[in-house]
Amino acid sequence: MVTVAEKVNPIRYALPPPLDAAVWQTLADWGAGQKMARLWRGDASLWTGADEARWLGWLGITQQQLENVQPLLDLAAEVRHEGFTHALLLGMGGSSLSPEVTALTFGRQPGMPALLVLDSTDPEQIRAVESSIDLAKTVFIVSSKSGTTLEPNIYKQYFFERVQQTLGAGRTGSRFIAITDPGSKMQQVAETDRFRHVFFGLPSIGGRYSALSNFGMVPMAVAGVDVRRFLESTERMRQACAAEVPAPANPGAVLGAILGTLGVRGRDKVTLFASPGIFDIGAWLEQLIAESTGKIGKGLIPVDREDIAAPARYGEDRIFVYLRLSSAPDAAQDRAVDALEKAGHPVVRIDLADVYGLGQEYFRWEIATAVAGSILGINPFDQPDVEASKVATRALTSEYEKTGSLPAEKPVFQHDGIQLFTDDANWSALAKAAKEQSLTGILRAHLDRLDAGDYLALLAYIPMNGENEAALQRSRHRVRDARRVATCLGFGPRFLHSTGQAYKGGPNSGVFLQITCDHAQDLPVPGQKYTFGIVEAAQARGDFAVLTERKRRALRVHLPAGLRAGLAKLDAAIAAAL
Repeated sequence: MVTVAEKVNPIRYALPPPLDAAVWQTLADWGAGQKMARLWRGDASLWTGADEARWLGWLGITQQQLENVQPLLDLAAEVRHEGFTHALLLGMGGSSLSPEVTALTFGRQPGMPALLVLDSTDPEQIRAVESSIDLAKTVFIVSSKSGTTLEPNIYKQYFFERVQQTLGAGRTGSRFIAITDPGSKMQQVAETDRFRHVFFGLPSIGGRYSALSNFGMVPMAVAGVDVRRFLESTERMRQACAAEVPAPANPGAVLGAILGTLGVRGRDKVTLFASPGIFDIGAWLEQLIAESTGKIGKGLIPVDREDIAAPARYGEDRIFVYLRLSSAPDAAQDRAVDALEKAGHPVVRIDLADVYGLGQEYFRWEIATAVAGSILGINPFDQPDVEASKVATRALTSEYEKTGSLPAEKPVFQHDGIQLFTDDANWSALAKAAKEQSLTGILRAHLDRLDAGDYLALLAYIPMNGENEAALQRSRHRVRDARRVATCLGFGPRFLHSTGQAYKGGPNSGVFLQITCDHAQDLPVPGQKYTFGIVEAAQARGDFAVLTERKRRALRVHLPAGLRAGLAKLDAAIAAAL
């Protein structure tokens, strides 16, 4: 007889003997303390004894969704009948990342709209998204748990006005769907504007744990993915991770024990590799891991989309996790991961038979993150430093509304249109260490602050597109290869709702290079004095202010209009600085 546990995506791992022994000790402790049962009971003492029990609604969500799957099936049929060409999801963080995984993994389904996601306030990126859709044939999904998050609200204002200009006031609401918690401000807006539908999330599920709730499943249904099949596959993993399954046989407990145990022993850079067909799962995992564990000076730092290098390029602070799509593997990837394992690096392998196995990974990693959070001794369900950035951003946008400008700032260095900004403490250290007052000299002093076990994070408040990502990938890999440190690349403001928490609240092992730019053409926000460009600038400056308040090693590079040339100059300076 085949047990449920044998029907889920298999997990295998190879660890150096001391780490392997430590993980087995952790699993024995979890078994002796009946900790999986306590997790499922919502025993907050498993973590910090705070409000953790309030945030465990995700444990039973697949059952609830399967019992009430008909509304999702009806929505898919309705969208197919309407003949929409596109569906545009407007959201941030937990509301946008699993829909992005859906869009990039499943692609466009026959007879269904192409699913796109907007999670940037960059004017150029918003224009690019708008130019790729037909406003008259697009259904818009406004996704916001609280209904008070800045970005989804201004996205809605912008596109509601644009659709109104295209279709007329009487038909606009019928092109919008809301996903929100009951009683939220977004529910009120949706009802006032006569949205086509309002779907509700569960207040007991936080944003980054919401992929299997309506926040993930409604966009999946709109995209034409077989949601019943997806949920049925996921339910097998939920059963395999149940309270009564012994920790050594429990897929979520095993992964969580590995992540937490290695994390407290200095292997805290969780480096994610995924087969090309499921590559975007790393973006979702980044948020779950970083926002859940990175706080009170502790945490795991996810590293996504680094190219796999030879084993000698890596330090002793890594754990590698390889999510492999068995139906479409990449032979070069397989060989590279094999080499890491043979060299003695800790490697975890998870095999997915097909893309419908992604739901199993959503649930496994949610369990694993909760387990790792217990081992680390933190609350994996709050995000205090994300809120700090939001407060800083609101203060700056309020200042703009009052005065018509953001507070003046003075660069610490400028040359050839490129400006550098930082706070007094960072500038004092950099000016003292720099052998020459040039872009290369200051960047060299900044990169020289990287020590063993540190990581570099490039925080780019520029359009997220293939060209810009490729340019910054070149820069991050230069640093990785020269200094043998982990590197991260995030585009703002989306990373503020994910890795931004770990960067500010996690271990002080990051060296940060924020990148901003001038906008060739801004974009107004309907009904507001500020523009999207002003919002993005306020988000960048608010983000930087909180980093420096937390005494992080941070430097901001501001590039002029003509971004391609500016990124090329920055990359050349980084290459010369190494």
